[in-house]
Amino acid sequence: MPPLVRHLLALVIGLMAGSAVNMSLILLGGQLVPPPPGTQTQTMEGLAAALPLFGPQHFVFPFLAHALGTLVGAAVAATVAGWGGAAMKAWPAWAVGAFFLSGGVANVWMLGGPLWFTVLDLGLAFLPMAWCGLRLATALRAARQA
Repeated sequence: MPPLVRHLLALVIGLMAGSAVNMSLILLGGQLVPPPPGTQTQTMEGLAAALPLFGPQHFVFPFLAHALGTLVGAAVAATVAGWGGAAMKAWPAWAVGAFFLSGGVANVWMLGGPLWFTVLDLGLAFLPMAWCGLRLATALRAARQA
């Protein structure tokens, strides 16, 4: 398979895997930490109106969803791309991180939220987790070859 096709496929598969983890954790979080009574969180407008009523506990699962979704997506993308140390093979994992970061920025733009969460989420959940995903893929590849 030509490298470009393999890398584009890696990007798509990484985005799908990361999105699945993200959405699973968001849905699980809504079950384990329900929103405050009387809030409607099914629409962006309802969620934006409910955010001022949220406590710190309501932000745990969104952060985990963003961080672990990016981690898994980047690791999968790096694995499919054949990550082995070459910078050219790393771009699908970084692209997963950048894609999810752009979604996080859009989320902040549309919804707002507390400053502490915005800084934590945008600063730690995306590009650092993409880097961790690359490291994880490298470690798993080395372990398989040993």
